Amino acid sequence: MTAKVVTRFAPSPTGFLHIGGARTALFNWLYARHTGGRMLLRIEDTDRERSTDAAVDAIIDGLDWLGLKADEPPVSQFERAARHREVAEEMLAADKAYLCFATQAELEEMREKAKTEKRPPRYDGRWRDRDPSEAPEGVKPVIRIKAPQEGETLVRDQVQGDVRFPNRDLDDFVLLRSDGTPTYMHAVVVDDHDMGVTHIIRGDDHLTNAGRQTLIYQAMGWDVPVMAHIPLIHGEDGAKLSKRHGALGVEAYRAMGYPPEALLNYLARLGWSHGDDEVMSIDQMIEWFDIVDVNKGAARFDFAKLNALTGVHIRSTADEKLVEMLMDERDHLPNGANLKAASDERVRQILLQAMPGLKERAKSLVELTDMAGFYFAARPLAMDEKAEGILASGGREIVAKVLPALSAAPEWNGKALEEIVRATAEADGLKLGKLAQPLRAALTGRSTSPGVFDVLEVLGREESLARLSDQASA
Repeated sequence: MTAKVVTRFAPSPTGFLHIGGARTALFNWLYARHTGGRMLLRIEDTDRERSTDAAVDAIIDGLDWLGLKADEPPVSQFERAARHREVAEEMLAADKAYLCFATQAELEEMREKAKTEKRPPRYDGRWRDRDPSEAPEGVKPVIRIKAPQEGETLVRDQVQGDVRFPNRDLDDFVLLRSDGTPTYMHAVVVDDHDMGVTHIIRGDDHLTNAGRQTLIYQAMGWDVPVMAHIPLIHGEDGAKLSKRHGALGVEAYRAMGYPPEALLNYLARLGWSHGDDEVMSIDQMIEWFDIVDVNKGAARFDFAKLNALTGVHIRSTADEKLVEMLMDERDHLPNGANLKAASDERVRQILLQAMPGLKERAKSLVELTDMAGFYFAARPLAMDEKAEGILASGGREIVAKVLPALSAAPEWNGKALEEIVRATAEADGLKLGKLAQPLRAALTGRSTSPGVFDVLEVLGREESLARLSDQASA
């Protein structure tokens, strides 16, 4: 019987969940869901100076917001230090590792010699076969792996293909430091084994670690997990992703108003594809995703593509779902206060009515909230520069002319109101747009908005007439 797939996401809590980490988590989560397996979360918090509880919370909150919940509570690597020591000592007892008493001065001398000879720094194995009884006084030993000195170590990578590491280049690296704490290289292997991880999906910046970590698995007689090293994300210019390219925390994308499903769709397409499909639901991604389909080459982050894709997602999302999304996200959006000027029930009611006209042009929840803001603005409305220009150049006179006819409207709906305004325009020999623009400015304080007759209907008779009267008498 084939073992169930177990993947893991293992961030270091030294900051927020950044966008590259979010994609790694997504690929792990998708592969686990695709195969009917599980995704686990391990917090690699052994760097006690840089690890913070706030960062742990931010990572978990970011994953929860994206919908990438792990299938078990998170594991703390730091809390497993005793187990890491135990395995290092097992390797020592089995002659798979040895005590090394080299001093800092000796190690520095090795580094300088390697630099002079223009080769990578490597430990020279001087304590590999020496008896600990020869140890100098006062030097606490480290535990080093007794790595094979000939041949090569093969990593069969699902993305990168077969990668071969000459064993002479892997050297006898440290498993346990002199203070008894494990190195990252060692702790990761012990944790992955104990957590039952079958597939390691991580950034290809870890590929050079894969050879050394394979040696630990082999020394312990453990099965080596399937490895898949995914390409890093670069900026549009091909350079390593930085803040100017979009290397921000997930919370920044939340504040920019990207819905989780749209962001996940975009991240999934960074380095992976399914035919020509650009727009995908979460269920489709789960159905289609396979780690062997990930590209080797670096993906390029492009805000224009993210915005375009987000626009498609917003337009295809049901109005009711979008309204609830906006209500849920109000506190995380910079202009979320726009949606707090009335009771929640009133805000929901207006948004639901207005949503068909609002969502057609929005590329983020911030834009959607901004476009909806005028519905909840207090009177007298503040005018933007263009709206004031329209009203100041004869627009207020036009509003005053149309106002009596609208006031007398027997029914208040978009179609009936359009007929009234159209009839007024024709009577004066004007085009409809000549009247619609000043009405829009007076009703919204802006020169652009959803259709003006939709706006009149959503605002309702009382509020619409009050706003028009403010400008007609200004």
